[in-house]
Amino acid sequence: MKWLVILGLVALSECIVIMPLTKTKTMREILREKHLLNNFLEEQASRMSDDSASDPKVSTHPLRNALDMAYVGNVTIGTPPKEFRVVFDTGSSDLWVPSIKCISPACHTHITFDHHKSSTFRLTRRPFRILYGSGMMNGVLAYDTVRIGNLVSTDQPFGLSLQQFGFDNAPFDGVLGLSYPSLAVPGTIPIFDKLKQQGAISEPIFAFYLSTHKENGSVLMLGGVDHSYHKGKLNWIPVSQTKSWLITVDRISMNGKVIGCEHGCEALVDTGTSLIHGPAGPVSNIQKFIHAVPYDSEYMVSCPVISILPPVIFTINGIDYSVPAEAYIQKISNSLCLSSFHGDNTDKWILGDVFLRLYFSVYDRGNNRIGLAPAV
Repeated sequence: MKWLVILGLVALSECIVIMPLTKTKTMREILREKHLLNNFLEEQASRMSDDSASDPKVSTHPLRNALDMAYVGNVTIGTPPKEFRVVFDTGSSDLWVPSIKCISPACHTHITFDHHKSSTFRLTRRPFRILYGSGMMNGVLAYDTVRIGNLVSTDQPFGLSLQQFGFDNAPFDGVLGLSYPSLAVPGTIPIFDKLKQQGAISEPIFAFYLSTHKENGSVLMLGGVDHSYHKGKLNWIPVSQTKSWLITVDRISMNGKVIGCEHGCEALVDTGTSLIHGPAGPVSNIQKFIHAVPYDSEYMVSCPVISILPPVIFTINGIDYSVPAEAYIQKISNSLCLSSFHGDNTDKWILGDVFLRLYFSVYDRGNNRIGLAPAV
C-alpha cells in the first residue's frame, strides 16, 4: 500500500508542470519613479485614438493594459531554444515576442528572436497585430517549437513583433496568453489548446499562485493543481461565456453597503493586470469611501488610515471574497499611498493581482469554470 501511495504521488507530480514566476515592478511603477507616467498616458491616449480597431484581422484587447503586468516567467522558442521572459496572461490568448527585425526602440532593450538561427522555424506572410488598451504590436505570424518547462508545443503559431508601442519600459519581452481561442488572432491556436491537442497535458486545467510580498515564490501550474497552495476547498464559478475568463459578480460592498454591481455584473479574472479595474462611476464611489484624492493620473490615500479602512467585499456565486485595505492600497513610501482601484470607460470589472494574491485561482477549460480559494 505504501508503494502505491508513493507511485501515486510520483504520477501526480509528473502530470503537473509547475513554472516559477517572478514578481517584477510594473511599467506603471517604473514610469512613476522616473516621473514619466503622465507623459506616457497622454502620448498613448493620442496614439490609440489614431489606431483603428475595426480591422477583423486585428486581435483587439481594449481592457488589456501592459502598464500593469507584473508576474513573468521564462519560455523558449526555436531550435536550439532561445529564452524569453513573458507575462502569462489570462486576459489574452496570443503568444508574441520581438523579432530581431523589429524597428521600434522598445525592441532594442529586450531579447529578440532571430529566425535564421532556428532550424524548426516557419514563416508566413500573414500579418499579426494586437491592439491593447495601452499599446500595440504589429508583426507577422510565424511557427516554431515553444517550450514551457518540459512541455513542448511543436509548430506553435506565434507573433513576431516588427513594430510595437507602449512597451519601452516593460520588464518582459513578450506576452503568452492563456485565454480562449476566440480571443486569439484569427486562424491561430493558443499554446494551451495546442498542448492539449498534442496530448502534452493530461488535464485541460491550469492554476496560479501569486505570492503576496516576495519577488519569488509565485507559480503557474499546468495540467493539474497542487492543493498545498490554498486553504479550504475550491469554490467553483462558471464562466459567463466560453470566450474568456469572465465570471458574474453578484455585488460589491463596503461596510454592508452595496457600492457597485448592484444588479450583478461581469468581471475578468486577469493575471495580466496588477490592479482592480472597474466602471468609472462605481470606482469613483470606492475612492470617495476611502477618502482617496486625485494624484496626477492616480488616487492617493492618507497612509495612516489604512488600518481603519474597511475591506471591499466581492460577492461571487453567493460567496464573499474580502479584499482588505492592506491589499487594495499600495504603500509607495512612508508618505505616499495609492489606491489600487482604477476607473475605466467600461461596464466590466477586472480582478487583477491585488485580488489574485489573496485567492488561489484555477482555470478549468474542460468544465468552463474558475476555482477560487484563500491562498496560503
